[in-house]
Amino acid sequence: MAQRRMTARKVTCEECFFRCQGLCALELAEPCATFRPEAPGGLAPPRQMRFAFRTEARGRASWAFPSAQEQAALHA
Repeated sequence: MAQRRMTARKVTCEECFFRCQGLCALELAEPCATFRPEAPGGLAPPRQMRFAFRTEARGRASWAFPSAQEQAALHA
């Protein structure tokens, strides 16, 4: 079997959002660390992971305060 190597496409400053919008003041031979691809919708934040809440099997958390009835029983 022949192995195929996946090669990443080289990006250029001409494809950068900042260069296309006339916002880049740098004249470098290669794209800088602030490179963002030009897209029809403009700049978009990167997708983030969803936050998933865990379901607790316990009826009461270990850090919960005592109920009013439990507090009254302690001080009675």
